[in-house]
Amino acid sequence: MFSIGEFSKVTNLPVKTLRFYHEQGVLVPTQVDSQTGYRYYAEGKIETARLIRQLRKLDFTLADIKEILSSYHDGEDILEYFERQRQTVQLKLREYRTISKTLDQIISEEREARVAMKAATYEVEEKTVDSMLIAGVRMTGRYSDCGRGFAQIGKQYGRYICGKALLLQYDDEYKEEDAEFEACLPMRQGAKQKGTGTGDVTVRELAGGRCVSLLHKGPYDELGRSYGKILAYATERGYEIQRPTREVYIKGPGMIFKGNPKKYLTEIQFLIRE
Repeated sequence: MFSIGEFSKVTNLPVKTLRFYHEQGVLVPTQVDSQTGYRYYAEGKIETARLIRQLRKLDFTLADIKEILSSYHDGEDILEYFERQRQTVQLKLREYRTISKTLDQIISEEREARVAMKAATYEVEEKTVDSMLIAGVRMTGRYSDCGRGFAQIGKQYGRYICGKALLLQYDDEYKEEDAEFEACLPMRQGAKQKGTGTGDVTVRELAGGRCVSLLHKGPYDELGRSYGKILAYATERGYEIQRPTREVYIKGPGMIFKGNPKKYLTEIQFLIRE
């Protein structure tokens, strides 16, 4: 018989782990001295210990291992159990891939926002924006209701999203309760193959063109000052503004944290007629 220390060396299992396995009823010593409490293991326990080590490497729980040791006695008996474990592992892999993609998206968006913040002049600029494929939900109500539209698009086209959320505003004045706007998210081309959308979601090409642009830093309820600045610029130059105007949300409430509204970045875009 081996003492617990000797058995630990033979099986490459720490003494602390052997004691824990004993407490859990997974690997019970052959004999426990009633006076000293010392644990002793027969030679036949070595293979059991090695099997437990192997099963733990395969991510079986102690409950699983306990059931295997008590219920299965040969390779064919245990095959079905291993197949179930493989299915569990495959499901975890799919979940981890989804988590990995989400983390990639969060990291990418945060890096882009930091680059935009460093490069921003916070002055009105003129530039050309490209056309893009979008999925959109046309809505009437408060601008703050747009979150429902973004969520609806994400639910249907989540894996096709490839850029910053934007809001198209169709009114030529500010409206408190009955504003006409469209929550949009840029899409990969695969979204077009998926279909034109279901319910209120439509997938289409959003035209590009020449625009005046201003990057606003701060809470959404302070956007009015930036709108005044960009409108004054366009009016001074005699530009005719096309509807809808656009707000591109470069940095806002994140997928995990709400963030600091003082650091939100919103790009206002007015397409102008040539």
